[in-house]
Amino acid sequence: MVLPPKDHPRYKSLLAREKLVDASEFVAKQGLIAHGRGEAFDYLLGEQTCLPALSAIKAASSALIEAKNPVISVNGNVVALAAREVARLSEISGAKVEVNLFHRTPERVAGLTKMMKKVGIDALGVNADDKIPGLSSERAKCCSDGIGSADVVLVPLEDGDRCEALVKMGKKVITIDLNPLSRTAQTAHITIVDELTRCLPLLSDFVKEKNGLDSFNNKQCLTDVLNYMAERISS
Repeated sequence: MVLPPKDHPRYKSLLAREKLVDASEFVAKQGLIAHGRGEAFDYLLGEQTCLPALSAIKAASSALIEAKNPVISVNGNVVALAAREVARLSEISGAKVEVNLFHRTPERVAGLTKMMKKVGIDALGVNADDKIPGLSSERAKCCSDGIGSADVVLVPLEDGDRCEALVKMGKKVITIDLNPLSRTAQTAHITIVDELTRCLPLLSDFVKEKNGLDSFNNKQCLTDVLNYMAERISS
């Protein structure tokens, strides 16, 4: 990995890019395109956690605290960017971690599982013995003791079709998506419009402190985020 100079004004963003390149063996090329799109929306947020996102993080904290079988679903981008952050949230919340991929190969699943193992998490996903109804892609494959039996699923950087399918299964879906207009953001029960590595530590802290938010309206939160972006542009 080529580390960017720490005095660079966009050090964190450049570091994220290097992490993705460094893990390119297990990160789908399509995921690199998606990351660039997310960066554009983060510019509109001022690369900071806005108040509506903070409300969504607190609502997500409540959902994870109350869950009986929470699961964190991870793809290549999530593992490359935030394996340690996911591991901390898993340990604090008691949530299992499962590797789930659109561009699924045995090599990618095994590689990402190994990366999670390095940060202390035995991730599910290699032996997928269940399916998510309504999906024809490889993302339909899941584990019965993971996503298959979960009541709450945190799906960062998610595909809209799987988000919709999980909701139809009766699962409470939390997503992290920098695009408030995406189908995922619009479909999930709780959408955190924030950058992954910025919001995960906050979410872990809130779960640890039992600091949640019970009253939450996702549609209103997304509207508030869009208004926040519009105000920043106009000013």
